[in-house]
Amino acid sequence: SPWFALAAICIVLDARGPVLYRQERIGVDGRKFRMLKFRSMKTGAEVETGPVWATDDDPRRTSVGRFLRRTSLDELPQLINVLKGEMSLVGPRPERPHFVEQFSQKNSSGKTVVPKYLDRHRVKTGMTGWAQVNGLRGNTSLEERIKYDIYYIENWSLGFDIKILFKTVRALV
Repeated sequence: SPWFALAAICIVLDARGPVLYRQERIGVDGRKFRMLKFRSMKTGAEVETGPVWATDDDPRRTSVGRFLRRTSLDELPQLINVLKGEMSLVGPRPERPHFVEQFSQKNSSGKTVVPKYLDRHRVKTGMTGWAQVNGLRGNTSLEERIKYDIYYIENWSLGFDIKILFKTVRALV
């Protein structure tokens, strides 16, 4: 695609490092996979901090990365993950193992710290989801995202997926 080529050229011209960023994520049934993204952060962005949520004004972003993230073009390589069967176009967004472990820990009464969090892993993760088209992207309320993800899982239909895809395209335009 011309978008892939243009993004790759811009990334190479902007900052040293690879064009694609591979990050381990947790998918359906807790299976690990390598999710692909166009690199939008400086190389080694988490060396000092470890896994942290990206913020809107994250100083680790590159100049081109700022644009890629704002337009969600950094997500385009995930189409490869979809073609490989590791992800779906629509579903709960995949999480990093560090955060899955953190959010699925049990408290003293034996319940997970974030109720129903693990239910998200009953279906394939997606490039977009019900939570995302309702404004819950990135560093937003985890509890709200979970509510939207569970609603999606419990009310899934082909029509619902199509509605989410249309809302995604409309949000990007």
